[in-house]
Amino acid sequence: MNYAEIKYCDIANGEGVRTSLFVSGCRKRCPFCFNEEAWSFSAGRLFDDEAARAVLASLEPSYVDGLSILGGEPMEPENQRGLVALLETVKRRYPAKTIWCYTGDLYEDIAWGAKKTEVTERLLACIDVLVDGPFVQEQKDITLRFRGSANQRIIDVPSTRREGRVVLWSDDPLFTSHAM
Repeated sequence: MNYAEIKYCDIANGEGVRTSLFVSGCRKRCPFCFNEEAWSFSAGRLFDDEAARAVLASLEPSYVDGLSILGGEPMEPENQRGLVALLETVKRRYPAKTIWCYTGDLYEDIAWGAKKTEVTERLLACIDVLVDGPFVQEQKDITLRFRGSANQRIIDVPSTRREGRVVLWSDDPLFTSHAM
């Protein structure tokens, strides 16, 4: 698996201060994608042991709340296989830190449909929050937290897996009204 970028101390892609890993490769090619340069699976650099160690080390400080995985498309089958060991290591080493994942796919297709692979269950067991659905320009809304268009959902993955139906993540009430 290749990655396009690693952002440290990112505050845009999930709650709190995060490390964000942007994997390479996406077959969707959504119009108005914010990260078109990561569509190619060969974009960026190889996610090797050195890159994995850097990501893991970046999560150590107490002020870092967790890891966010974006793309490209993390749920492409080859990226699922490339990410599973990293996410399992993060969960084992930093159990109090959250893992957020952004995908243009729908949860239903990942968990129960066409995007499910032999490692999907292991991957989903590590993810705390999944932001799903393609970016849709006609539904763009810059007031939404952690997503770009109104069709995208922010899913509480552990609750969803427990209940067998999609359960939306609950944001801090301060932010739910769009008024501060």
